[in-house]
Amino acid sequence: VQLQASGGGLVQAGSSLDLSCKTPGLTFKDYIIAWFRQYPGEDREFVGLIDQDSANIRYSDSVKGRFVVTRSNDKRTAYLQMNSLKPEDTAVYYCAAKTSSYLATRVVYYDYWGQGTLVTVSS
Repeated sequence: VQLQASGGGLVQAGSSLDLSCKTPGLTFKDYIIAWFRQYPGEDREFVGLIDQDSANIRYSDSVKGRFVVTRSNDKRTAYLQMNSLKPEDTAVYYCAAKTSSYLATRVVYYDYWGQGTLVTVSS
């Protein structure tokens, strides 16, 4: 099963961009969805997550207050709304899925991944 992340692109600093994560083949409502990002030559880092019924949402300190994670169980899709983008937000963004209720922020806990979508923020 591979998730499908999309919506990346080139934007200017201060602007907004919305990413989507579609989940064909998953019983979407059973999964926590997380977003990670990866800089060249570095490990993936946690950005945000949302649990199965949107009751628990977590963010990394670096994006808190600027990014918003949401989901639509009807559409089987998760979203990452990125506002006030900074050049340091430039990275490949991945969505990932896991079951259970543990609100994991580490890559190792996630079972399924998307292919990544590149976000480039120019100064």
